[in-house]
Amino acid sequence: MKAAIYCRLSEEDRDKRTGEDSVSIQNQKTMLTDYAISQGWEIYGIYSDDDYAGADRNRPEFKRLIEDARRRKFDIVLCKTQSRFTRELEIVEKYIHGLFPLWGIRFVSIVDGADTDIGGNKKSRQINGLINEWYLEDMSENIKSVLTAKRKRGEHIGSFALYGYMKDPNEKGGLIIDKEAADVVREIFRMFCEGVGKTAIAETLNSRGIPNPTEYKRLNGLNYRQCKNSGRWTYSAVTNMLKNEMYIGNMVQGRCASASYKTKANRAQPKESWYIVQNTHEPIIDMELWNRTQAMLEKSSRPYAGGEIGPFAGKAYCMYCGSHMRSAKSHGRHYLKCPLKSSGSCVGAFVSCEALLCTVKNEISGLTDMDEVKGYLIDNEKKRYERKLKAAENTIEACERALKAAYMDMARGKITAEDLGLLTASILADKKRAEETVRCTAIKADQMDFTPDRLFVDIFIDKIEAGRKNSEGEVPVRIYWNF
Repeated sequence: MKAAIYCRLSEEDRDKRTGEDSVSIQNQKTMLTDYAISQGWEIYGIYSDDDYAGADRNRPEFKRLIEDARRRKFDIVLCKTQSRFTRELEIVEKYIHGLFPLWGIRFVSIVDGADTDIGGNKKSRQINGLINEWYLEDMSENIKSVLTAKRKRGEHIGSFALYGYMKDPNEKGGLIIDKEAADVVREIFRMFCEGVGKTAIAETLNSRGIPNPTEYKRLNGLNYRQCKNSGRWTYSAVTNMLKNEMYIGNMVQGRCASASYKTKANRAQPKESWYIVQNTHEPIIDMELWNRTQAMLEKSSRPYAGGEIGPFAGKAYCMYCGSHMRSAKSHGRHYLKCPLKSSGSCVGAFVSCEALLCTVKNEISGLTDMDEVKGYLIDNEKKRYERKLKAAENTIEACERALKAAYMDMARGKITAEDLGLLTASILADKKRAEETVRCTAIKADQMDFTPDRLFVDIFIDKIEAGRKNSEGEVPVRIYWNF
């Protein structure tokens, strides 16, 4: 019998104070190897994941183990505990109770006694799976509450500082200016306000050999993710920088969040749910330059007559280089084009907005009547805005009550004046965000009827990749739906 040993050590394990050896990878390997030898099993191999959570399905060694199991390379999967294999009940059922028996593979965990060869053992394995999943959920909520509190206080919680800043070595959660990068940030803002386009700005920086934010971090010794564009600046990178109010001294966090503790995949969050705390660090950009920049961005983001934003704004990407496609107008018709075509950096995607919208609608028209879809979407969105508006108004009322209660608590001696200051600052920040939500939501609700196509695309489409017209006169299009 061949046994595959699987070990896992996560950060949650490192925080336990039960002794380093009890949770170390080496201890797991030794324990499992000795057990396999005592049973007379041949050890096929050892699969070991370090710093991965039990709910992470993308563990590299775990995935390799599953693939080898599928190919019947061994007979037994051996773990210290069932939770080392997974903390998810769904995965327990899928593999331990589902696929492993079909593949002829036995699962054994020696500490908690899980063994698929023991008939009466299944209920205990399922109970273990349920308890492990509850543990994950509770831990996730605890971590989330701690991080939320830090965000509300304006503490930086990211692994890496925003380009232009570095982590303050003397203040946990603080940021200080990185002079070299900050000079680049200021130059980008100045160039844009002088009328230089975002693509031209990116190409200017590239021609001077200035590394983009990702590559800059890597060159400065930070273990940052692999750079996808060889350190080059892009239209998108410049755009994102020009819109980021972190550069005026405000801490902005919570732009993205995972759907649940079961996935690391993040989705963009609406601005009203961001955590914004003013004046937490030294600004790189002064308010005059910032306001001028935002006014110019607002003007350039509305290329259509009448101030209407195009239906594919922020959704369309070049199929060849991955750049955000930009709007263009010719002979009264609107188009999307790759911004890197003019520089020769890309062959350049080009597509008619009308044709692209027609393609999208044709893809879904087989499901239902399009007019019916539009009516439903607009009605649904209006109801959503109404709910959002009501929720924000309730938040404002709750904040006002909380402020009164806080002052009463200080008067009764339940909290100190210092505690009151911290508490009121947090409450006022929540109230300000809710008031901004009310203002923005009311505006969006009023504009709803005028942009049904934009609404359709926004709800149904995650992103679109388009190319150039081929020899048959067709433009290749890949649609990524939100469902």
